[in-house]
Amino acid sequence: MNRIDSEWLQAFDDAMLSFFAIDHADAGMDQTDLGRYSDLPARDAALAFGHDYELCRVDTFWPLQDSP
Repeated sequence: MNRIDSEWLQAFDDAMLSFFAIDHADAGMDQTDLGRYSDLPARDAALAFGHDYELCRVDTFWPLQDSP
């Protein structure tokens, strides 16, 4: 089993939170699940996971507003 890099995991969780308002623990991901996505950059991995599991993006119902 691959050991998940802590920096990658933090970046993955940050991306998951920004896209889906959950982190890997909330999503129920274990080391095996994380290993399936760990070869991708963290942002891409989060989007791929969301796509694979049909997660609803945070900005689907509340679009991001441009800062003034």
